[in-house]
Amino acid sequence: MAETLADKAPAKGKIIYQTEFPNDHPKRRQEKIGVLVLNLGTPEGTSYWPMRRYLKEFLSDRRVIDYNPILWQIILNGIILMRRPKKSGEAYHEIWNHEKGESPLKTITREQAEGVQQALRERHGENVIVDWGMRYGYPRTEDAIHRLQEQGCTRILFFALYPQYAAATTATAYDKAFQALMKMRWQPAIRTAPAYHDEPVYIRAVADSIRAHLDTLDWEPEVILTSFHGIPKRYHRLGDPYHCHCAKTSRLIRDELGWSPERFKLTFQSRFGPEEWLQPYTDETIEALAKQGVKKLAIVAPGFSADCLETLEELDMQGRESFESNGGEKFSYIPCLNASQDSVEMIAELASRELDGWLESEVPAVQLGKRFASVG
Repeated sequence: MAETLADKAPAKGKIIYQTEFPNDHPKRRQEKIGVLVLNLGTPEGTSYWPMRRYLKEFLSDRRVIDYNPILWQIILNGIILMRRPKKSGEAYHEIWNHEKGESPLKTITREQAEGVQQALRERHGENVIVDWGMRYGYPRTEDAIHRLQEQGCTRILFFALYPQYAAATTATAYDKAFQALMKMRWQPAIRTAPAYHDEPVYIRAVADSIRAHLDTLDWEPEVILTSFHGIPKRYHRLGDPYHCHCAKTSRLIRDELGWSPERFKLTFQSRFGPEEWLQPYTDETIEALAKQGVKKLAIVAPGFSADCLETLEELDMQGRESFESNGGEKFSYIPCLNASQDSVEMIAELASRELDGWLESEVPAVQLGKRFASVG
């Protein structure tokens, strides 16, 4: 019997190549999925020139400083970069990881990426590759994208480690990644992870870290401050949702812990420049509480995924000094989630959700248990 066209048709789902590959065709790799963990960045050293290079890149970002660019560059290069690198370098030196020759932010972000790689491997097998990059400084986001592509990643999830969305953090991290894509002949498919400020797995992880830290103290704080990095109030008026995200995060953590609004307060730190930023300010609140008679204070910074200059030097050192010099007696800084098991599991859980449809789990997903049940 003669063959029909139907007899020659390929089986459903099978790809038939119409031509042979030429002899010099690059070897085809098995397609893999990439997860690129993104963080803010860090200087490469604490001396003047590494600090200057880092600050110039950071403060030249129009997402961070949106003043008239011509006037701002005159101010930046003529005044700020003459003075600030030395002062910032001295602050970085206080918290520097001298053993590894890098900032704590770089150490912790690397450890987070390595932990997430292991967690995703347990969930999905060897098909997912995790790498990490920085918006400013090294390792460069562009280099990390190329590393993933060279390992066969045809689809990549960008995961910015900012729980609360802000144009000056989440948006600029993704901007930098997309700028790298613009140079590529063959782009991978891309997804971006959204903010996770109200995700139950995140809220519970932060609340559990607070409980665990308080259990190590022989005293109970009268007040806990949740301190978030500030932004100019003008950015909020222009539509940035950051303030709303921070307020919701603080409320959900407070509810999870069962503390009252009087004992669990929202503040904002790290303001820069002459204009008004989101209030209340953390430094002014610390001083005011001490002068009002509060003797025992704790601070947590849930907007930071990893401890850095703003938490270790500004909060734990400067904040402690201010509180004690104004009459406070007991002060404790509660560390960020960092590369803890809860942190790694949280990132892996959120990343797995964003990868849905790109891959099938080869083994049952790790269950985080009842402690990550819905909250808020």
